[in-house]
Amino acid sequence: MRLEEFDYYLPPELIAQEPVEPRDASRLLVLDRRASTAGHHRFRELPRFLRKGDILVFNDTRVIPARLRVRRRDTGGQAELLLLRPLSAEEGGRQAWEVLGRPARRLRPGARLVCERGQLEAVVTESLPEGLRRVELGWDPEVSLAQVLELVGEVPLPPYIHRPLRDGERYQTVYARRPGSAAAPTAGLHFTPGLLEALRHAGVQLCYLTLHVGLGTFRPLRTEKVEEARLHPEFYRVDEQAADSINAARRQGGRVVAVGTTVVRTLETVAAPEGEVRAGEGWTDLFIYPGYRFRVVDALVTNFHLPRSSLLLLVCALGGTERVLSAYREAVRERYRFYSFGDAMLIL
Repeated sequence: MRLEEFDYYLPPELIAQEPVEPRDASRLLVLDRRASTAGHHRFRELPRFLRKGDILVFNDTRVIPARLRVRRRDTGGQAELLLLRPLSAEEGGRQAWEVLGRPARRLRPGARLVCERGQLEAVVTESLPEGLRRVELGWDPEVSLAQVLELVGEVPLPPYIHRPLRDGERYQTVYARRPGSAAAPTAGLHFTPGLLEALRHAGVQLCYLTLHVGLGTFRPLRTEKVEEARLHPEFYRVDEQAADSINAARRQGGRVVAVGTTVVRTLETVAAPEGEVRAGEGWTDLFIYPGYRFRVVDALVTNFHLPRSSLLLLVCALGGTERVLSAYREAVRERYRFYSFGDAMLIL
């Protein structure tokens, strides 16, 4: 397959620059694979499309203030670091991290950096594949790195969002509780506490796993031939309680409804060939594209994704390429809002 097969035209004004209020007032395009047309609804209507015994699976990761504005100690040249994943344990006010940095010319091995807001220093120790860097962070050992980042870091909004957020919590899901992501699992941004309660009241089960969003989710694909593309590994954790709940729901005939592509990739990573979900943790670089045979996921709540992206390919794998791209064209005609702060789609 060629990546150009997964392209579509999106008018720039449809890229959402801020979220709607309340969260569940966003629009919801329902794509039922048994129906000939898509349905247009509001996200708060989600419970009517699910049934008692279904299980919604959420990603409870929390975005960390992973964006650091730094300058070189020797020249004063400014740069940015995006913290992606730790490469060593945090010990004595020091820790190695894999980062995405720019401009690359100021981040060669040996470069010594200081955070513009103070309290944090970094040394570039190695150039890694895909333009990444290994850096050694240093800070006051009397406090944790998490505490330092809350003071000097910024929540890393996607580059296509040009307006600052009035409330940083709006780029977090209401159930986010495990810090570690460089970007939000945006399908979950539409849920409110009231909607979660309405789902429970309707007999829909809710459970949570963790995948810390990094390059594997948001970096563009770099090869034109789809089958040659590779994703960057991301850390996941599925506990015994979640695995047991999902397996029990499946045995009783309930559908497994993934909230977001990160949940799909995690569940399909830990699923046995016959579909049983196994608890565990590790790193996944699973790349799902059309032709993939799903083991456990039956339905998906997701946002509208960038053209030619791994996320769009995953959605096409579940919903059918022609059907999904047709729905995207309809969403453009109907003036849906796209990307992280945009509207949502439900694929049944």
